[in-house]
This record gives sequence, structure tokens and C-alpha cells, in this order.
Amino acid sequence: MRKELQKYFRNDKLPHIWCPGCGHGIITGAVVRAIDNLKLNQSKVCIVSGIGCSSRAPGYMNFNTLHTTHGRALAFATGIKMANPDLKILVLTGDGDCSAIGGNHFIHAARRNIDITTIVFNNSIYGMTGGQYSPMTPKAAFATTAPYGNIDRNFDLCKLAQSAGATYVARGTVFHVPQLIKLIEKALKHKGFSLLDVVDICPTYFGRRNKMSSPIAMMNKIREMSVTVRSASKMSEEELSGKIVIGEFHEERVPEYTEEYAKVIEKAQGGN
Repeated sequence: MRKELQKYFRNDKLPHIWCPGCGHGIITGAVVRAIDNLKLNQSKVCIVSGIGCSSRAPGYMNFNTLHTTHGRALAFATGIKMANPDLKILVLTGDGDCSAIGGNHFIHAARRNIDITTIVFNNSIYGMTGGQYSPMTPKAAFATTAPYGNIDRNFDLCKLAQSAGATYVARGTVFHVPQLIKLIEKALKHKGFSLLDVVDICPTYFGRRNKMSSPIAMMNKIREMSVTVRSASKMSEEELSGKIVIGEFHEERVPEYTEEYAKVIEKAQGGN
């Protein structure tokens, strides 16, 4: 770790408890590097998480942090942003935390276009609670609760976010780290609801159940499956089957929620 990045960590909480080969540390490191590159005021950054392996990340990070209940990170983050709109709010969440129990909060945070940057540690599994399948587990993949293969179709989280109203939507991976840092920077600079879906790895539960227990094998699989948005636009639906499309999908400028709400308060108080 570069010496200048150490100030962003609670070093007395390290080393972390994530399994060997877990990709969560890569995403956490990318978040810190993006914050440092943008020279954000450390005391004005607030990082919120729910429950899960990914939700341990804020405990290691030296910012204003809040570790909340399962699926409720975006609800808590909304309250913080409404109370103090000057804060830069990040939500670090897992695929189950965000898209299962937290799915309704996710949809409405996107719909409101509140200025929150949501980064999903998407390892396609519930890692902390025993390896159950999540809404992001691919069809036919194995999990402790799908010992004969998952029959549910998985969400495309980026399409869901854009349909719900998110004004910045992108996907990165733990293999493509320089790109991931840049995408986090773009998400942080965007005023409005930002969703960054990060394809992550869990060797302990997803990998072991799906004959990819080696982190190297899982990383190589991400590399082999990934195509850029530009390349994907030239590919047929058949060619895109099984691929991970990475890059920026959507960006638009729409009035931000806390700013619009401030106008309502002003009117209520007798302003013009």
C-alpha cells in the first residue's frame, strides 16, 4: 500500500477477515484510490453498508461510516444525505444485500435520483451466511441452497438500475482494476444516483461449488468473459451469451433529489 493511502484506513482493524482470494479487498482498494485521486475531503465522505462480507469494508476505512441492517444501507444513506446534503455518500453493498432484501430500497433510491454512489460487490453468492444463491447467481450455477443447480434467472443489475431511474450506470470487474478506479471516480463525480456493478469473486463458496476454487481460475474466467460496451454493440445476441459487458452504460443530467427537496422546504417556509 502506498504510504499516502494509509490515512484512509483504520489500521488497528487490520488485517481484514476476508477469505484468501476474495475480491473484496481489490474493490475496497479501488474505492480508496478513487477518493484519493479526486482529493475528496475525508471528513466529508460517509460510507454506509448493510450486512454481508462486503459490508465489512467500511469498518476498515477511516471515514464517517455506518454499518446498518441487512438490505437497509440505501435507506440509511438516504436519511444521512437528506440531513446533510454536503456529504459525499457511498454505499458499499453485496449482490444479495442490494438486490434481494434491499431490492425495493435500491429501486426507489434510483427513482429519486438522490446523490448516492452505490458500489455493488457482486460475487454472485451470499458469502457470509453460508453460500446461498442470490438474485445475481447465474442460472444453473450451484450454491448451498441450489445443490442441483439454480433454476432462477439472474438480474442484470445495470439494466434494472437504469430502468428504475439511475442517472449513472456502469460495470467493472476486480480483474480490470485501472478501469474500475476510473469508473468509481466518474460515479463519485456524478450528481445523482450512481450504480457501479463490480463483478467480484468468491473462491470459498461460489468458486468451490462451481469447480473454480482457485482465485486465479476465477480471475482468468472474468478476463475471458469480459467485453467492452463498444465491442458488445457490434456483437449478436448469440455472441454475447455468457459474456460480461463492462464500461459505462448510461449517464444523464436530471435534477438531484436533495436540491429539489430544498426548494420544497423554501416554498413551505414562505419563499418564492
